[in-house]
Amino acid sequence: MYHILVIDDEKAILDAIKIVLSRAGFKVEIALEGQEGIQKFNSGRFDLVITDILMPGLNGRDVVDHIHNSDRPCTPIIGISATPWLFENIQFDAVFTKPFPFEDLVNSIRHLSMQVD
Repeated sequence: MYHILVIDDEKAILDAIKIVLSRAGFKVEIALEGQEGIQKFNSGRFDLVITDILMPGLNGRDVVDHIHNSDRPCTPIIGISATPWLFENIQFDAVFTKPFPFEDLVNSIRHLSMQVD
């Protein structure tokens, strides 16, 4: 089963994404901020990470940098943000500006999962 880590400081968004992705057949874990997300990434095996950009403490850029410097640097990363200008100069495999259709997110995940296999 495809295992996804979702990091966002907005609980309602985390819960909604978890419900949608779980119904689409993915195993989903959530983290309420960047540091928790990095800890979960380090202790788990995730096929893909979805992260918000603008979060207090460690932000999405920090999460991306950590993943790219980890022992799993090729893990696909999707960026989500209500501030799309912050996507500049960050290496994401896909980006979504909030609000976005959940169907598009699911399709993007499926597309990325086929590229890795």
